[in-house]
Amino acid sequence: MKTKLHQTAAVTTLLLAGLGGGALAAGTAQNDALGINDAGISLTQAIASAEQQIGGKASKAEYEHEDGRAVFEVEVVKGNEVMDVQVDPADGRVLASAQDKSDQGEDEDHEGRDADD
Repeated sequence: MKTKLHQTAAVTTLLLAGLGGGALAAGTAQNDALGINDAGISLTQAIASAEQQIGGKASKAEYEHEDGRAVFEVEVVKGNEVMDVQVDPADGRVLASAQDKSDQGEDEDHEGRDADD
């Protein structure tokens, strides 16, 4: 998730630098997180809904846009499984859940660091 965010920020920075009209371009770009103002439920409620659906504990959650729609994405841990759960920001319904296999063996917080860091 962080890699995706860093890539988006890098592309946005390059685009703004190339446009020369940085102020105009900056005014049209919007952070996904600002959309939470239009959500019918809070992040806390989305987490509770996901935890209840899976029967585990949330390890991280965020509000973002995927496939042209807004969703809360909650990562829930149950035993040795990690589940990605999408929650509808309007009413708290669980829209989808799937086992998260993309994080296995990866630690995004420590990518590119030496063991001495």
